[in-house]
Parts: sequence; structure tokens; C-alpha cells
Amino acid sequence: MAEENVLIIAVKTKYVTEHHFLSTLEEIKSLSYTAGGSVKEVIVQNRENIHPVTYVGEGKLSETKQIIEKYNINLVIANNELSPSQLRNLNDNFGVRVIDRSQLILDIFASRATTKEGQLQVELAQLEYMLPRLHGMGLILSRLGGGIGTRGPGETKLETDQRHIRRRIEDIKQRIKDVAKQREQYRKRRKQNNVFQIAIVGYTNAGKSTIFNRLTDESALEENLLFATLDPLTRKIHLPSGFQCLITDTVGFLQDLPTSLIAAFKSTLEEVTEADFLIHVVDAANEDNEQHEKTVYQILKELHAHTIPMLTVYNKKDLLKTEFIAMNHPSILLSAYDKKDINQLIILVEKLIKEQWMHYQLAIHPSKGGTIYKLGQQTIVTGKQYNEETNKYEIEGFIAHNHPLQYLLKE
Repeated sequence: MAEENVLIIAVKTKYVTEHHFLSTLEEIKSLSYTAGGSVKEVIVQNRENIHPVTYVGEGKLSETKQIIEKYNINLVIANNELSPSQLRNLNDNFGVRVIDRSQLILDIFASRATTKEGQLQVELAQLEYMLPRLHGMGLILSRLGGGIGTRGPGETKLETDQRHIRRRIEDIKQRIKDVAKQREQYRKRRKQNNVFQIAIVGYTNAGKSTIFNRLTDESALEENLLFATLDPLTRKIHLPSGFQCLITDTVGFLQDLPTSLIAAFKSTLEEVTEADFLIHVVDAANEDNEQHEKTVYQILKELHAHTIPMLTVYNKKDLLKTEFIAMNHPSILLSAYDKKDINQLIILVEKLIKEQWMHYQLAIHPSKGGTIYKLGQQTIVTGKQYNEETNKYEIEGFIAHNHPLQYLLKE
């Protein structure tokens, strides 16, 4: 698809700090690039409040029109979420397609979702977003499938059939419920088998997939684009002691993520809430990394996952220009492309798990081979030797406090 000429319009109100505002501007530029747009110009207006009817004031409207003509703009993107009436008025005013930040993110999600569940989640979020805005989207919908902000629900005449959308929303919700049930059963099975689960979380484009690939020898999508990974991917890994666990790569977080999306991706992010340990990846070379960390913590809090033990991984050490000071501990500074650093990461993960767990020493008869095997699989074994005098294996290691094998210690 040909690159579209994009114009970004943004309003800075008195309630937003300069730093936060500038970081959202950088982000919307990156999002536009990720969606396949070429940003020609950014128009900023300082106002007490966002204009309730046209988003920007009258003066900026005429200035925007001139720039649309000058650069042959195909698409105007607003940095905030637009109300149905604002969207309608801007479409009428500019005569080109207008979308907002939420639509842009939804569009990227639509082009990135590869699993059936991911695609259903995106379509649901898009339809719920479009429903109250149908009247203002006539121009966009008449060219559905024609550019950024229009990918997803297909060539249906959405503007004429709200009932069709409502029926489709109900249908998708039911299908997502079925998929979520299936996912829940997988998770229950993992829990029953006492499989230890690690989830990699972090801001979008922090390098989560690269670290996931280095740890698992996988080839998940690695791109210098926002939301390169949308669907969670889970693989087995072994820690230095031989302890086997599952590791999951998750969707990147983003500040000011549309609420419809957080709701839609809840089941995808449930992988995070079920984890026993989190690896939080931060792009250390991004000057906004502190804000990114806060955003991730905020979303983890909303998911009730902020109490899960966590290691903060400050990635992209190779791109740092100045000395780096970590905001959170425990932490490690590394480059995902350095094999030594990745080895250090695995050693540290195991060390931190051992600190959370209980130390044990057991003497087990060789006839209990199944128990010895389970200890090797489900606990971190740090020593194992056979004692000829007692005819028993002496095993030492670390075990989770609520693990079913705890009964062995009581015996």
C-alpha cells in the first residue's frame, strides 16, 4: 500500500505537563510511521481546554486547511480521542479523512493480530469504537479498506446498519468468551502440573521479543516498530540448574492506551496475571524511560499483577551515551544482542527465584524415582548425590512455599 501523507494536530491543555505532551507527540509520530504513514507536519495549539466542537480553535482550522493543500495531505490524525461530533465536524471542515489516536492504535493492532483471538479482540474494539461515531465517519466508511484507520472489519456497509454491528459485537463477545475458556483450561492444566511461568512485560518497542528470542532460540517478530508483537507466545526454557519453566512474550504497553483496548486485550494480558515471575524490559536508551516504567506499573496495578516478583531489565545498553542509573531494583543493565549479558540475565532470574523460595534438604530412597524426577522438574535442585551408607539420594535445593511437594519436607 502506498505511503499516506499525514498531518498531526495536537492540543496542549494546561492540565498536561510539557514533558508528557511532547512524549505523546513523539509516540503518535512513531505510531503513524508504524501504520505506514509519512508525517509531513505537526500542528500544535495551546488552549485552556480542548475545543468541544472542533477540537482546535477557528484560527487553527484555517491554518490546517492550508497545510492540507500545501502538502497534499491524505489523512489528519488528532493526538487525543475525538468525540463523535468533533470527528464529524473535522471531516466536514477538512474534506480529507480524520482519525484520532485511538483509531490509529486500533488500526495498527488490526494489521498486526495474527491469531484468531487477537483478530477478534481487535474487531470488537474497533466496532465498539465506531458505533457511536458512525454518522461522522461516512467519508471513511465509504472507502473502507482504503488506508490507515480503516483496516479491520471488512467491506460491510457499517454506516447503514447499526443493528448489524450490535449483533456482530454480541457474536464476537461470545466467541472471545469461548477462546478465553480454552485459555483458562490451558492455564489450569499448567497450574496442576506445577509449571513455573515467567512473563516478559514492558513498554512497546523496549526489546521484549528480542530478549524472548535470545532466551528461547525462537524467531518471534523483531522490528523497530511499535506493537511488533500482539499475540502472546509461550515457550519452554531451562534455567542454569536445569529447572524447566515457561516464558511468555506479551503485547507492549503504551501510555494513554484507549480504554476500549485495555478491555479488549484483557484476556491476552491475563497471561501476565497468571505468571509467577515478571521480567520487565525497559528501553534504557529512550529518554522517556521513566515515564514508560510508570505506565507499565500503572497497567500492572490495573491488572492486579503489581505484587508478582519482578526483575527490571534495562535493555539497549549499547545505545547509551551517558552513565545509566537504574530507577528500580532488582535490575540488570544489558544489551539483548550480547550473549554474555543474556547468560547473566538467566543466572540472575534463577537467583531471584531462589530468594523467594524455601531451601530444602531431603534423603530419598532410589525406589522413589518418580519423586526424584518431579523434584528435578518442579524445584531448583542445587545438589544431588547418592549416599552408599544410607542407600539414599541426598538432594538439596529450593522449593516454592505453596508447592504440593512440600509434604516431603514434613515427612
